[in-house]
Amino acid sequence: MSLLKAKISILFFSTFACSILPVIVTAQTITYTPSVAIPGQPAIESQFLGSVPAGKPTGSVLHLSLKEALEKGLRQNLGMLVQEESVRAERGKKWKELSSLLPNLVTKTSANIERDNLAAKGLTLPGLPQMIGPYGYYDARVFLTQTVFDLNALDRTRAADKSLEAAVHSYGDARELVVAAVGNAYLQALAGESRVETARAQLDTAQTLFENAVQMHRAGVTPGIDELRARVELQTRRQQLIAAGNEFEKQKLIIARIIGLPTGQDLELTDKAPYSVVGAISVEQGLERAYQSRQDLKSATARVTAAELSLDAATAKYYPSLAVEANYGALGTDPGKLKDTYTVSGVLSIPLFQGGSVRGEELQAEAALRRSRDELADLQAQIEYEIRTALLDLKAGAEQVDVARSSVELAELTLSQARERFAAGVSDNLEVVQAQESVAAAHEAYISGLYAHNLAKLELARALGVAEKRVEDYLGGK
Repeated sequence: MSLLKAKISILFFSTFACSILPVIVTAQTITYTPSVAIPGQPAIESQFLGSVPAGKPTGSVLHLSLKEALEKGLRQNLGMLVQEESVRAERGKKWKELSSLLPNLVTKTSANIERDNLAAKGLTLPGLPQMIGPYGYYDARVFLTQTVFDLNALDRTRAADKSLEAAVHSYGDARELVVAAVGNAYLQALAGESRVETARAQLDTAQTLFENAVQMHRAGVTPGIDELRARVELQTRRQQLIAAGNEFEKQKLIIARIIGLPTGQDLELTDKAPYSVVGAISVEQGLERAYQSRQDLKSATARVTAAELSLDAATAKYYPSLAVEANYGALGTDPGKLKDTYTVSGVLSIPLFQGGSVRGEELQAEAALRRSRDELADLQAQIEYEIRTALLDLKAGAEQVDVARSSVELAELTLSQARERFAAGVSDNLEVVQAQESVAAAHEAYISGLYAHNLAKLELARALGVAEKRVEDYLGGK
């Protein structure tokens, strides 16, 4: 008798394992790793993932649209603020270099008491005292120094001007990166919100199916294994809802971190994931637009020019320079009886030997120039790569969404028929559970496809250099 019970138990658990294993394997919890890296493009620097928080939490839910998130990010994002200070620093360098070409005026006023040893200076004439003084005098004077010709100073000033231009363009590119980072984070959060809504709907369906399975088991219509399968499916859906909800909350924290919301501010996304087709463009058209709009390309070009001028400045140290030095003031022993005095000098400086320092500067400038040219060439290739990648992703994303939509409809129809067959007693609920898994997978494919398609549009706007101006148009399909 005990042997018969053992055989029955083994048969039961074998049947249970064979029936429930597909459910466990296909119903694994999906985890989503938050990221703001845009596929096909270099990873966004960490400073663009931070911000300088402004204000304090309101204590209420902040309703946040994509447009508002972009506006806040463009005010508070750390990467943009850092680049803004870089522009200010380059402007200071330009003024510093320019000062060597502008007039330099200094005024000095002094009251002096002197005692001098004439003999120490070789003045030992008969009748001339060895020591004179002490005596006093007053001197009030203005000193002027003006460069007339200095090719080194001129080239350094021109190089500083180009460096400032490069910094200004880098600031524009930083704004593009902020738009890319905020837009990607917002799209990820929209996808996370969709996953929560889908998981909640699937949980409701699983709850209904579980209750039906319990009732049919109690009525003796179906075996206990059907109830167990329904219970496992219900628990799996609860687990997925918890995981999706947790990821969604973290994705909202990422948005808050990027755009500078105060810590602890609760927010709600007001926009929904859009789906619209962007008008197709060719690679050649994309490159033409990018070469006109990309701020990082303009910055790299300006840096090449600055490096060329820096090399010219280093070479110019071999050449003579001409300056004017002058002073004008009043000199006398009595403050009330000062006499006007002045000096005007033309100073011609001709380098003869400088110990190899100029050659060293030339070598450094040549290396910097080659590096900046290589970086420009690499960036041009990178731009073409980004445009080609964005266009491929855009096409694939649209096709993925279309297929996923059809898959959702087919999966839901399959689930409906499986439920009817189970209710009619034609089949067990293994078919229903498998149909539920198909519905879940189809919805996940649709959410992922929609995110990929919108991200491709954002990626294309960034690749063309128009993200800040036209990100909403591109996401809207214009």
